[in-house]
Amino acid sequence: MNSFMISDPNKCIGCRTCEIACVLAHSPEDALINGTIDKTFYPRLKVIKTAAVTAPVQCRHCEDAPCANVCPHGAIVNKNNTIQIDADACIGCKTCMLACPFGAIDLAQECKNGQVVMQSRLKVVTEDGDHAKEKVVGIKCDLCIGRSEGPACKGICPTNAFIAVEGKLMSASIADKRKSSAAELARLSGNIR
Repeated sequence: MNSFMISDPNKCIGCRTCEIACVLAHSPEDALINGTIDKTFYPRLKVIKTAAVTAPVQCRHCEDAPCANVCPHGAIVNKNNTIQIDADACIGCKTCMLACPFGAIDLAQECKNGQVVMQSRLKVVTEDGDHAKEKVVGIKCDLCIGRSEGPACKGICPTNAFIAVEGKLMSASIADKRKSSAAELARLSGNIR
């Protein structure tokens, strides 16, 4: 089973620290120093605040990921029990955004070395003439797969609202629940007779 992160809305205070940690984890190390963070400020999770709930929403790394199933270029793959978007293969068609049941996928300007990647042929026409168009790609929680410390959101949260749901642990938990349910059925059926 794939691993994923969820948050406890009873603990989340809506501070958005997780969003900042996410951006920094996916930015070049010197982004704050050289001033390029404004070009790459795209968190891969979104804190949602309503009158009833405050919680970050992020990718659940679905087993039969709808986003991967609809991607026309095969840019979304299962890698190390996580669902990942290959920015080099992504064409920014937005099909994955429509398919995601959690609204966990966004589009962002692709940046390399702190600079926005421009498309070679697609132009934007304005009153000032033709201008190169930036390349946009799908982004979503990747569980900070290349980060040795694990997901930045979990590590920075001041209220410990994030819960790492590991595939192996989830399978064991489900097995325990089934055993408890079967024992309860046996107990109830003994009272019914």
